Amino acid sequence: MARTVRLSDYAGATVMAMRREASSTLNAIGLPSGLHDLTGIPAELTVIPTDLYAADPVRGAAIMTGRFALAGETFGVDDPVHAWHHPAPTRAFARRLHGFGWLRDCIAVDDDDSASSARAMVDSWVRGFGRWNSFAWSHGVLSHRLLNWLRCGAVLFNETGEPKKHRQARFRALLRQARYLQRSLPIAHDGSVRLRCAAALSLSGLCLPRQAALQRAGLQALAREVQRQILPDGGHLSRSPRACAEALIDLVTVRDAAEAAGVDLPPEIGRAMDRLAPMARFFRLPDGGLASFHGGGEGDRRALDAVLAQDDTKARPFGFAPHSGYHRAEAGGATILVDVGQAPRGPLSTGAHASALAFELCTPGGRLVVNCGWHGDQPSNWREAVRATAAHSTLTLDETSSARLFPPGWQRDLLGPRLATAPHSVTARRNEEEMGIWLEGVHEGYREEYGLSHRRRVFLAADGGDLRGEDALFRPVSDGPPEDVEVRWRFAIRFHLHPSVRASLSRDSMSALLVQPNGDGWRFRTDGGPIRLERSVYLAAGAPPQRASQIVIHGEAEPFGAGDRPPNRVRWAFQRLGRIGGAGGETG
Repeated sequence: MARTVRLSDYAGATVMAMRREASSTLNAIGLPSGLHDLTGIPAELTVIPTDLYAADPVRGAAIMTGRFALAGETFGVDDPVHAWHHPAPTRAFARRLHGFGWLRDCIAVDDDDSASSARAMVDSWVRGFGRWNSFAWSHGVLSHRLLNWLRCGAVLFNETGEPKKHRQARFRALLRQARYLQRSLPIAHDGSVRLRCAAALSLSGLCLPRQAALQRAGLQALAREVQRQILPDGGHLSRSPRACAEALIDLVTVRDAAEAAGVDLPPEIGRAMDRLAPMARFFRLPDGGLASFHGGGEGDRRALDAVLAQDDTKARPFGFAPHSGYHRAEAGGATILVDVGQAPRGPLSTGAHASALAFELCTPGGRLVVNCGWHGDQPSNWREAVRATAAHSTLTLDETSSARLFPPGWQRDLLGPRLATAPHSVTARRNEEEMGIWLEGVHEGYREEYGLSHRRRVFLAADGGDLRGEDALFRPVSDGPPEDVEVRWRFAIRFHLHPSVRASLSRDSMSALLVQPNGDGWRFRTDGGPIRLERSVYLAAGAPPQRASQIVIHGEAEPFGAGDRPPNRVRWAFQRLGRIGGAGGETG
């Protein structure tokens, strides 16, 4: 296991924290003067961006009655216009509230007053926070808000049947935020936040009239960030499928706005989209959602449909993403994705998971094997738990994660929730033949502490109805004999099942019957039993957390050997049985 933080990271984080604090102080006391030098307030947006995200009128109707359900919390106020004047239940809730991702939901409500109510909530925010607030103007929140305001621009900025002073106040607030973003972009948190800031700045410059400086600064920053953050295979540096998809959605939004404004984009942005689109298809499972790895959930299916419909290549997903570190195999309607890459390092690891060699399996009947996943609407007290190895469909040794977070203390306060250690080596290979596809990976996350490496082999048959696997713990020959040959290390191999899957054990507890919602049946078998069905939770689809089950194989590994026999080797299989009844029928 390798340490992912160097001495220079502490120095860099300290300097960045000081720069952010200085920026916050200057803005709190009203400096620099450019914040109030806003001449030429526009009358309307020249370009209205297309909002690719799906609106939820039901949630919007609840918000308009004063009931906000965000980040796993429900918060009620008598008048939603004054929601800003009440303490938020959590910081995560406040981030979602001030990010305005819910605004489209309110506008979508089938009510004559929905648009005016949405404007009133924005106007209330402008009065309370439109000049400066260190939390509401933090880069992650600010970039979301700018993008969401602009996507709702027809209602917020181009509605002529309202008092002119209200629209001008919104424009002033929009310009202040965009110009602050222009100056402070270098101190934004690295990764998806900085990339989204560059997209928000670009979109502001394209949509607002006579803002050539904003437009130029935004597009230059966006070109620089996509060149740095988008990998050659189209993945994002964070290795998150969600980050990849959201980057594509933001870039397509910027591209469409540029076309409407008659502006040529830097070539780096077009090349990034050409790489991102195939990668988004790679991460997408047959049910239309994304696989859940490294902090991402299933994603917005409507937005994914919209951006991929604009991909002229319509290419089939490839099998191996070498830079992102994933294998994908498809056969007979079944699709499996396996994480075979090293965890992100440094600031990019704040959302990373200890998921080495974990996999997800989707069949014609839907998702079968999943990871617990994550979604921004989930309660924040789940966030750390689902980053652990035990929350993924892989092997856990001695109840220890293959990558570990900093414990609470000064290091986490300074660096954020980064990974402190991660496997220093994850290797993989692939073999495709007429019978099916073999995938193999090895990671060293347990080698330093326990002297054992984890190897996983997976075979997906050509008809998609037989997935066989083998997990092995072995001691590398180069390490020599272990100091204590009598010690035994407990391990658990977990297969988290999607909440829609009904599972029941056989009488001898050596197999389990799994039934999907369409009635498709699968049999899980292993030579490492007996197996157990334990409780699990699924968070990738959005709040609230869904109850689920997991198949668990427990064992005790010897500290030596090649992993070619029990107890250090466990074989298992998922085999399709055909249609055996509906989801509500008997499964045992």
